[in-house]
Amino acid sequence: MPIEPTIRLTDEQIHFYHENGYLVLDQISTPDELENLRQIYDRLFSERAGREKGDQFDLAGADEEGETAKLPQILGPSQYAPEMLETLAWANGGAIMAQLWGQEGAGRGDHAILKPARYGSPTPWHQDEAYWDPALDYTSLSIWMPLQDVDAASGCMHFVPGSHKSEIHPHRPIGNDPRVHGLELDPAFNLDLSGAVGAPLRAGGCTIHHQRTLHYAPGNVSDIPRRAWIMMGGLPATPREKPADYYWQKQRHTAREERAKKS
Repeated sequence: MPIEPTIRLTDEQIHFYHENGYLVLDQISTPDELENLRQIYDRLFSERAGREKGDQFDLAGADEEGETAKLPQILGPSQYAPEMLETLAWANGGAIMAQLWGQEGAGRGDHAILKPARYGSPTPWHQDEAYWDPALDYTSLSIWMPLQDVDAASGCMHFVPGSHKSEIHPHRPIGNDPRVHGLELDPAFNLDLSGAVGAPLRAGGCTIHHQRTLHYAPGNVSDIPRRAWIMMGGLPATPREKPADYYWQKQRHTAREERAKKS
């Protein structure tokens, strides 16, 4: 039987999301489910699931074999552990999307970003859409759920309220290193991030953000791994009248891309 969602957003929460580009919720999962998800999550990262296909890689480093990953990521972890989709968290994620957009029918996906204890790298300021096809317009969001309590010391999310109303800002590969898959805002443009707000959470809470919202997560200096499962969804994209120029996408030449081409 399908799992029934338990989340019902208020009108105030829906308004807050559309005005600010993000939202914080207290709980979309259960303690037992979170314990099971942690076991699945740790197994997938231990096995480096999807590495040969380019789905597992170092988001913040050169991703060289034999090197310790600074910020390990797995694209589509649920394709390697389909039971992740048979959870209350996943059901609630779909319900959240439908309520925020006022309609069903979102395409859905997921990824997982691990910040290892005591050395997991920061996730620099960026906009998710900077990774995507510049010929399309999107209606999309990400639901970011930690599998343990998270604060600034372990790498909780930070957002600039209202930044989703802007265009896509110039980005570059992290550290201006073309071997790195991850993107960061180009510091040469000196954007004002002074209004940023942090979002510490208990395990199983979540943040929700628009694909253009500026966001960041500090490095993990705590003694426990920071496990985050990100559920994404979007309505069908539409062609832009004039495609944008995301020139930074052409600057990258990564090991992850080479593995993906060979798979």
